[in-house]
Amino acid sequence: MERAKKREVVAFLREVFATKPAVVVAHNLGLTVAEITDLRNRMYEAGGSVKVAKNRLAKLALKGTPKEALADLLQGPTVLFYSDDPVVAPKIVVEFAKKNEKLVILGGALEASVLDEQGVKALAELPSLDELRAKLIGLIQAPAQKLASVAQAPAGQLARVLKARAEQEQAA
Repeated sequence: MERAKKREVVAFLREVFATKPAVVVAHNLGLTVAEITDLRNRMYEAGGSVKVAKNRLAKLALKGTPKEALADLLQGPTVLFYSDDPVVAPKIVVEFAKKNEKLVILGGALEASVLDEQGVKALAELPSLDELRAKLIGLIQAPAQKLASVAQAPAGQLARVLKARAEQEQAA
């Protein structure tokens, strides 16, 4: 790889390590092209990304970033997973690792905190930002719907009473 290309890779990785909230590091020893392609597709569909980079370049990119402690995990054939949503990348990786023993989760980082394998799995169990937003909207809408039905109930009862009274007068 040429020096200019290496500089581009280091700059790209530095941007990822500095801006993405969560990064997962895993060993990809023995994954077939079809398996890694399937994993990449799942990650892209969920809004995440996959990067296979030389460990030496990734370690250079980590220097001076909040995730600098990840350098200890970069040994052997590693692959990096990241996303804008801090839960997406861990979810996809953990889900894929359950079905494929060749993908071994080494750890990761959430902002400046380094996570071990169990930490990544715990992060994967959390709801995503979209799921949290949907729950929050549901919670906000529920009282408004109840309030509207309670407000309508007396008016409905009054209308039924007036209608019954009018029917009584017509009958008499």
